[in-house]
Amino acid sequence: MPLLRPSQKLCLVLFCSLLLTPSLISIASAQSDGKSHAWMNTGFSPDERASMVVKEMTLDEKIQMMHGTGMVGLSPMSPLAVHSNGGAGYVVEIPRLGIPAIQMSDAAYGVRMSGENGRYSTALPSCVAGAASWDLQGGFEYGALIGRELRAQGYNMSLGGGVNLTREPRNGRTFEYMGEDPVLAGKMVASVIRGIQAQHVLGDIKHYALNDQESGRNAVNITIDKRAARESDLLAFEIGIEESDPAGVMCSYNRVYGDYACENKYLLTEVLKKDWNFKGFVLSDWGGAHSVEKASAAGMDHEQPGWIFYGDDLKKAVESGKVPQAELDDHVHRILRAMFATGLMDDPVQRSVPDVLGGLEVARKLEEQSIVLLKNEKSQLPLDAAKVHSIAVIGPHADVGMISGGGSAQVDPPVGNAILPPGKGQTRWLEPVWFPTSPLKSIRAKAAGAKVQFDSGADPSAAAALAKNSDVAIIFAYQWESEGMDLPSLALPEHQDDLIAKVAAANPHTVVVVESGGPVTMPWADKVSAILEAWFAGSSGSDAVANVLFGDVNPSAKLPLTFPRSEADLPHPKVVQPPPESIPNDTQPEVWKQIAAGLAPFQVTYDEGVKVGYKWYDAEKKAVLFPFGHGLSYTTYSYSGLKVTPGKNPKVTFTVKNTGKRDGAEVAQIYAALPAAATEPPKRLVGFNKVWLKAGESKEVTVEVNPKYLSIFNVEQNGWQLLPGEYGLMVGGSSENLPLKQTVTLN
Repeated sequence: MPLLRPSQKLCLVLFCSLLLTPSLISIASAQSDGKSHAWMNTGFSPDERASMVVKEMTLDEKIQMMHGTGMVGLSPMSPLAVHSNGGAGYVVEIPRLGIPAIQMSDAAYGVRMSGENGRYSTALPSCVAGAASWDLQGGFEYGALIGRELRAQGYNMSLGGGVNLTREPRNGRTFEYMGEDPVLAGKMVASVIRGIQAQHVLGDIKHYALNDQESGRNAVNITIDKRAARESDLLAFEIGIEESDPAGVMCSYNRVYGDYACENKYLLTEVLKKDWNFKGFVLSDWGGAHSVEKASAAGMDHEQPGWIFYGDDLKKAVESGKVPQAELDDHVHRILRAMFATGLMDDPVQRSVPDVLGGLEVARKLEEQSIVLLKNEKSQLPLDAAKVHSIAVIGPHADVGMISGGGSAQVDPPVGNAILPPGKGQTRWLEPVWFPTSPLKSIRAKAAGAKVQFDSGADPSAAAALAKNSDVAIIFAYQWESEGMDLPSLALPEHQDDLIAKVAAANPHTVVVVESGGPVTMPWADKVSAILEAWFAGSSGSDAVANVLFGDVNPSAKLPLTFPRSEADLPHPKVVQPPPESIPNDTQPEVWKQIAAGLAPFQVTYDEGVKVGYKWYDAEKKAVLFPFGHGLSYTTYSYSGLKVTPGKNPKVTFTVKNTGKRDGAEVAQIYAALPAAATEPPKRLVGFNKVWLKAGESKEVTVEVNPKYLSIFNVEQNGWQLLPGEYGLMVGGSSENLPLKQTVTLN
């Protein structure tokens, strides 16, 4: 959704303040003791408490809970919007029943729009970076920090939780998601949501479903085999929902099988609410609603940001019987149940001062566990500060900051965009934002005795000359991503490939640090000595990178998605672009009317089916640059003693040993090859465990495999089916490094 400009917001507040009558102000700001109501008895279940409230509600109060109060450019505006906390969505409170307002904020990797609202928030490493840690406890801490800072700012619902699989790596929102594998993505997003909801904040998982490209997202119609969908993209959502019980599921903009996702009965009712027994509520993406009766019957419970459909038109539909009262009550019950289940009703949000230093420390530690060491020829890293006398730090803006991901996930830097003058660095839609976390300063702090010089790389020849006269050259390269656009290619922009090639030719000790939201092509990969993938590194990114470069931290992250050699190797070498009639005319002041009415559909077919990421490259026998699950360390590990115990939940036991001289952590990965009758790709991830080991230490690890991860989805039976036959279990450190193998028979 588009960013609300400050000038628009100011005008809106002044306009609505003039319209707002004293009675409305009284209603909107009134508070209720709440504790006197029977439903405030915590001895009742969330469902029982929600049912009690629904029985007491008027029709107008029910309708009020089912929509927001508007956003400039995306819907009409309600006078009550002035009581919003400045976030993405606001649902008006009902004081007489003790129901608080729902204050929603985008919070993919930190609380959005804090700068505009005069507040502070920590930028965590991007979501895909969190997935690269393969650390479920780290994911919980990620979500917990977001939850704490939401509460501190007065919000009680997060709009994070992105889990769309990386079918299209040029998708501008790849950085908001959790990679290409449904088991890794589903389990990681669940840990983040659990962390958020542990703070008594409503969590959310999105964008449901198959919202895998930004190009034409309001019009595209996705077609995919239903079995493939259930085993890939939908499985990520299924695991995330099953393991976190999120308050909300946000339905996406696109069509699926011809119907918009937010009025798609197969997705919302048949799969989500029936098959998965989801108890929370479905809210539309911002401007993603397109109807009243169809959407309601399909299972959309709540419209955002306004009430184009779920306002007066919904009320009329209920009064005329076109929307049954029971259907309406179910929508409202789900919203209320979520408020009770997460503890929001019993522990209302109160604004407080965020722990800034604590947040920076969490961000640094999470980034340290998310940086992937892709290459380390002749042990170039870690650098020895006592032996390195001169360092060239090269790259656009590497003297002042590191880049972040844009769109509705964008977190505002506390002092504005670091590459702009003070007072000029306001966050703007579709403009790159750099956080004031300076690689140059962090490296100088680590190598106090060395001569550390900077070159922007604007003149590659000058940068190469500096590199030639330095012991080590460290290049910070970037590829920016944002909602609202797809990447033109996976290549680094602004001739950075040429810069890297020239510097590497001048100095064989060249290290490249990549700041990106997903994979990039690297025509220079064999010419440099070391490569780090730092992702969008967050508020403390440069300190985390420096700690890895100089060995204070031993890297342990693994890729959550494949780095292909070229775009020609992708399932879809070109992103399907929308025709003109499928693109909204955003120069018109009421562009939301075009979107609500429905834009002309265009077709994208995922004929690769279940073969997403490494499954595609395995099945098609295509070599890759860096495989899924790959990541190096400053120590080494060995695997031994594989034992598979069949049963309802097969157990895979093995030993991991740290065979080097440094403490570290190894992400042990378990893959399975299904029987030939399954007609599946050669292998799939079925489990993982991040094992912390001191130098020389061994640990026996047991991973219990969920039988669903070994099954196929039988469309005719509408259920998971474990085929009888021989299963090959494989264990190792990446999808292409699996030294342990055993075949077992499962029935």
